[in-house]
Amino acid sequence: MAEIPLVFDAPKRGMPQKHFADLTHEERVSAVQELGLPKFRVDQIARHYYGRLEADPTTMTDLPAAAREKVRDALFPTLMTPVRQISTDGGDTTKTLWQLHDGTLLESVLMRYKDRATLCISSQAGCGMACPFCATGQGGIDRNLSTGEIVDQVRAAAATMAAEGSRLSNIVFMGMGEPLANYKRVMSAVRQITAPAPQGFGISQRNVTVSTVGLAPAIRRFADEGFSVTLAVSLHTPDDELRDTLVPVNNRWSVSEVLDAAKYYAEKSGRRVSIEYALIRDINDQGWRADMLGKKLHKALGPLVHVNLIPLNPTPGSKWDASPKERQDEFVRRVIAQGVPCTVRDTRGQEIAAACGQLAAEEK
Repeated sequence: MAEIPLVFDAPKRGMPQKHFADLTHEERVSAVQELGLPKFRVDQIARHYYGRLEADPTTMTDLPAAAREKVRDALFPTLMTPVRQISTDGGDTTKTLWQLHDGTLLESVLMRYKDRATLCISSQAGCGMACPFCATGQGGIDRNLSTGEIVDQVRAAAATMAAEGSRLSNIVFMGMGEPLANYKRVMSAVRQITAPAPQGFGISQRNVTVSTVGLAPAIRRFADEGFSVTLAVSLHTPDDELRDTLVPVNNRWSVSEVLDAAKYYAEKSGRRVSIEYALIRDINDQGWRADMLGKKLHKALGPLVHVNLIPLNPTPGSKWDASPKERQDEFVRRVIAQGVPCTVRDTRGQEIAAACGQLAAEEK
């Protein structure tokens, strides 16, 4: 059984130079004043970054020409460089592999639908949660991402959508890493994603989802932040015996503790909790587990829950495989029979290694 570290904080080695998005408003004011600029320049710069989606101050023509390079060098280090970009679904799904300043790799996936555009972003390079069926978990953790590295994934995708004459509408923290293990930076990123310009991108909190494998104390802390974003809990099985193996952090916080924390979040936020369940052939797809899942969720969360069933995206060489369609359908039927809504996630991008961590693993 994989050992879970007692401290959920990745080593800080390799963190990038401080970026504009890493700073509080007061820190930004101090930084621009150190460059000899008046404080009103902070809002100008922010409007370029969050409103016009520009990350290069040399294009910010309302800044004094002599100051643009100084602002770039001091506040806008290059955080990410695209290494590979692969598209599928007729160009509707684009996966980008980014290289960070220290050679670390991360991934983001942009999914275009008729009524929305969703970006799946990473919060860590790698992941320390060690779930054996997950490509990222198999690779371990490199480090936490900085706030700027998280936020700039959003800016880059929003710029792509703007160039296509559309807009980025939804953000899901379901890429590489455990978001609540990089807590403070993820919270700062959520604020910048949802605040209106010039403080952020102005994406509705209701269109943001933060996923977790179930760090119960962090879920409660998250509830107290006062957000109305969606919490997604990667449960994957309703019984502790199997979950201890599938999601090793369950050895710290049991299913009942995780569901208690999820209930606290639902009650504080008024938002329905999404339960993520990767359906794995002959492992967690039995009918009795569907019954148990429905009963436990109905008891713990009542109407404030929804099950999002995920057909497993197998990784090369893995013993884990997706459940047959008929077993998937029966699982859905039995969960619904317990009074809990259950739907199957649209599986996008399987042929481009869209499971979290697959592209990075191939590059390594």
